[in-house]
Amino acid sequence: MDTLSLDQLGDEIAELSAHLDAATARLLDLIREFDARDGWNNGFSSCAAWLTWRVGLAPGAAREHVRVARALGTLPLLTRALARAELSYSKVRALTRVATPETEERLLAVGRAGTTEHVERIVRGWRRVDRKAEAREAARQHANRALHVYPDTDGTFVLRGRLTAEVGALLVQALAAAREALYQRARGKEAEGDPPTMVQQQADALALLAETALHHGIDPGAAGERYQVVVHVDAQVLADADQPGQSVLEDGARVPAGTSQRLACDASRVVEVDARTRTIPPALRRALHHRDRGCRFPGCSVRFGQGHHIRHWAQGGPTTLSNLALLCRRHHRAVHEEGYRLDRQPDGELRFRGPDGRPLPDVPRPPELSGDPVRILRARHDAEGLGLHAHTATPGWLGEPLDVGWVIDVLHPLAR
Repeated sequence: MDTLSLDQLGDEIAELSAHLDAATARLLDLIREFDARDGWNNGFSSCAAWLTWRVGLAPGAAREHVRVARALGTLPLLTRALARAELSYSKVRALTRVATPETEERLLAVGRAGTTEHVERIVRGWRRVDRKAEAREAARQHANRALHVYPDTDGTFVLRGRLTAEVGALLVQALAAAREALYQRARGKEAEGDPPTMVQQQADALALLAETALHHGIDPGAAGERYQVVVHVDAQVLADADQPGQSVLEDGARVPAGTSQRLACDASRVVEVDARTRTIPPALRRALHHRDRGCRFPGCSVRFGQGHHIRHWAQGGPTTLSNLALLCRRHHRAVHEEGYRLDRQPDGELRFRGPDGRPLPDVPRPPELSGDPVRILRARHDAEGLGLHAHTATPGWLGEPLDVGWVIDVLHPLAR
C-alpha cells in the first residue's frame, strides 16, 4: 500500500507538472503579444523589466521568458509541443537557443527522444558548431575590413570602406555625438541659408572627430575624477566622532570617523548647496549616486543615471541633494515628457505617479486568487481538450548511452 501511494504521488507530481508546462505555453503567448504591442513601454525599459516589477520574476528569469516567448513566435512546432505538454519548458528553453524554422523539426525529435540533460548536452554541442561557423564568418569580416580615402578629380576626397560590426557601431555613435556637439554650437546663432542635410551633417561630424583627435591626441586619457578617493560621512560624525552615522568609502568600506575628520581638513566637501544654476557640481553628483545607488523609478535596476530636479530648477527648485533624485535616461524622459510625476514625501521617501495619476508602488500587490488553482488549471485544460496525464512528457529514451558527437553529425546542417 505504501508503494502504491508513492506511485500515485509521483503520478500526481508528473501530471501537475504537465499542466504547468501547458499553462507556461499560454503565459509565453501572452508575454509575446504584450511585448510586441509595447505594453511594457509605460515607464519601463523593457518587457523583462516590467515582468520583474509586475510579476516578481528575477531579472534573469524575466529576460529568459521574453527570449523564449519571442523565439517561439517563429517556431510553431515547438510552440505546439509545449502547449500540449509534450515537451517541458526546460527542454523548450534549451532548444530555442539554437532552433530555427529550418532545424525546428529535427530538434523537436531530440526533445521527444531524450531527457532534459540529453537536450542540454546536444544543444551545447550544436552551439559549438554554430560558434565555429560564426568564428569563420567573423574572421572573414575582419580580414575584409578596409577604408579607402582618395582625392577625386575636383579636389574633394572620397571615402569608401567596410568595417566590422563593432567598429561600425562605434563610428556611428561617435558621429552622433559629434553631430550633437555641432548642433549645440549652432544653437542661438542666426542660420545662413538652408539647414544642412543629414549627409552634410555626417560630413561635418567626421571633420570634427578628426580635428578633436589631432587637437587632443589619439590617446583618450582618463578623467581625473575617476582616481579621486571619495568618503561619505554624515555631518554629525564629522562634528563629533562619537556620534552615530556613516563614514564609508565609495564601495561601502567603513572609514574611522577620526580619519574622515582628518581628511576633511584639506579636502573638497559637499553639503546642501543651493546652486545658482541647474548644473549639478561633481561633488554633489557623487553624493547623489552614493545615496540613490541607481535609478529610483519603481522596478528599474539601472545603476547609473542622471540627476533629476524634483522641483524643476526653472520653477525655483534648488540644486540640492534633497531636491534631486537619480533617474536613468529612459525614466528621466518618462518623468519629463511622458506624463509621469515624482515628488518627495515629508518623510523623505519618493512617490511616483503614472500619467493617470495613480501611484506606482515599488512592488505591486499579487493578484487575489479565488478557488483551488490546481483544480481551475485542470478544468481549463480539460475544456481545451488536453488529455494531460503522468506520462504526457515521458521521453522515448530507453536508457542507452548518448553519443553527442554522432547526434550533431546527423542533425546539424553545418556538421562535417
